[in-house]
Amino acid sequence: MMPVVAATAIGALVLVAVIIGVTATVLPGHGGPAPGMTCGNAPADIPSRYLDLYRHAAARYGIPWAVLAAVGKTESDHGRGTRTGITTGSNHARAAGPMQFMPDTWRAFGVDGNGDGTRNVYDPADAIPAAANYLRHSGAPDRLNQALLHYNGDPSYVTKVLRLAESYTATCEPLTIRGTGHGSVAIAAASRWLNTPYSYGGGNFDGPTRGIGQGTNTIGFDCSGLTRYAWHQAGVTLPRTAAEQWHALARVPPGQRAPGDLVFFQGSGGGPNHPGHVGLVLDAERMIEAPRTGLRVRVSRYTERGDIVGYGRPRR
Repeated sequence: MMPVVAATAIGALVLVAVIIGVTATVLPGHGGPAPGMTCGNAPADIPSRYLDLYRHAAARYGIPWAVLAAVGKTESDHGRGTRTGITTGSNHARAAGPMQFMPDTWRAFGVDGNGDGTRNVYDPADAIPAAANYLRHSGAPDRLNQALLHYNGDPSYVTKVLRLAESYTATCEPLTIRGTGHGSVAIAAASRWLNTPYSYGGGNFDGPTRGIGQGTNTIGFDCSGLTRYAWHQAGVTLPRTAAEQWHALARVPPGQRAPGDLVFFQGSGGGPNHPGHVGLVLDAERMIEAPRTGLRVRVSRYTERGDIVGYGRPRR
């Protein structure tokens, strides 16, 4: 059996290099600016709530979201499995919850991911970040193979998870980042959160947060929360709202806009001197934006809109 196990482990190590190499461009903590990934067409078999939780846990713990998703798929079909121990009780090995934690492991690494004051192994809002916490403690992402072996000691499990993660990652389309300097850093930062839900009032210097008012329970960004976060990663602190950002920045003529500049729109309830929406210029036609409630952070064409107020350039 040893040659089989060794071959499986070697194959898994090759897949580790693929997974980390691809996902490093979209997760914080994996180096400097690089091409991002647009995952608006994320795998259809992942429920939107689970995808959001995988991405949020990835950002918090530095574990590739696709790996967390692959673990969730393997352990419980993203919480949809019908086996004993996923939503109540435990299986024959005493594992419980959508990420299948053993009791001692849960006691050591379970987290209160949704801030409700409890650590519930059956709640994916707690179980998914707990899995990321455990994988990080076990050596991920640098020693991902080792960490997954801690999660499940079967080498074939490691191979299965990494192959599934590779297939999830393959659904993402490379996003080419043009430009250099601080603008490209801001774009790279914003691109890490493509497909993140819009949340009114959401977003701070560290990433997506719960919003205020409508969408309070949604973790995400609003338009100016995203641009403020992105430019903070480039060393520039912007005001909070779109209107405040407009008044704080130097104006840029339309023909001189560059990647990383901000493009402002009248938006809902806005006006020529009080814009209500802002996006991050990606190139001569496209921007990264957090559009509105019900939509997600996306790449769209600002040149197709008729309510552009103007362009502004943050300065370090």
